[in-house]
Amino acid sequence: MTTSLNQSIVPMYPTLQALDVDALDAGEHKFWFAVATDAIGHPQTLPVRVFKGKKPGRKIMITAGIHGDEQNGILTAQKLARELVSKMVAGVVTIVPAINLSGIARHSRDFHSAAPDSSSTNLNRVFPGQEDGDDAHRYAHSLWTHLLKPNADLAIDLHSQTSGSAYPLYAFADYRLDDALIMARLINPDVILNDPGDPGILETAYNRAGIPSVTLEIGVGRYTDLTMVDRAVEGLLNILRAYQLIEGEVKTQTLPCVEGDIITSVRAKQGGFVLCHVNLLEKVRQGEHIATQYNSFGDIIDEYYSPGDGVVISHNVESVRAPGSLVVRLIS
Repeated sequence: MTTSLNQSIVPMYPTLQALDVDALDAGEHKFWFAVATDAIGHPQTLPVRVFKGKKPGRKIMITAGIHGDEQNGILTAQKLARELVSKMVAGVVTIVPAINLSGIARHSRDFHSAAPDSSSTNLNRVFPGQEDGDDAHRYAHSLWTHLLKPNADLAIDLHSQTSGSAYPLYAFADYRLDDALIMARLINPDVILNDPGDPGILETAYNRAGIPSVTLEIGVGRYTDLTMVDRAVEGLLNILRAYQLIEGEVKTQTLPCVEGDIITSVRAKQGGFVLCHVNLLEKVRQGEHIATQYNSFGDIIDEYYSPGDGVVISHNVESVRAPGSLVVRLIS
């Protein structure tokens, strides 16, 4: 089955500037959310899907695509939506699968403004935004004020590692918030970081607003990893089962999970080609040889060693490393 070009480009769904899921009937809804206008005055619209059960329950907001090169998060959100068709019995799940329109279109991590005096911006460092700020702050403020915050009791933000590096299935959760830790463990990830949060990050904005949230990193940046996507979708469905939004047996952790609160990043001392000697989730000891760096002639110019004991949660998958680029990241 195919759809016409017009149907593919602009499906005929209602366009909203604010959403109140409490006012919706039970069932499944698709909307365009007009988050802002572009530099020539055309609306920038985000796809939004709402799944509402007939019984009262938690409202869970799921977002993806804040970083435009982290496509596994977007694919996870889309697949979750397909899985939820005709399954909701209680509460509300709202899915916003493609937040950073300008970044996604450019395969870029950042939000890109058309303002001549503006640089690209990491959108996940400006939440909850500012109504009278620059382009990125206004975009985040509109999202936060009219869509995300009003429709969430709990929240999950989907990411992957940025381009050039890989993560396992990796959750960030503030352990001071019971629901955040519960959700993180229900995902059955490989790693959980006890994360008090930094200002400007969407997860932090939610937590400070009294909405327990987690960030979930889903594998490698930019490139599709369907195995990791499937694991993430199953983890999200497990959360929905546990909070009784859908029916089904809640699954307990079956794979080993590393939990920690200290992150150590080893970064390239200079530019060059870096080959790692460690794998994701490998345990390393202080002083262990973890990577070798070469110049463009192929000569060894540096060796990298683990600064402490830990478990590898990220390493480069693109060999070209600029000075300061990530080589290996450890959790302990």
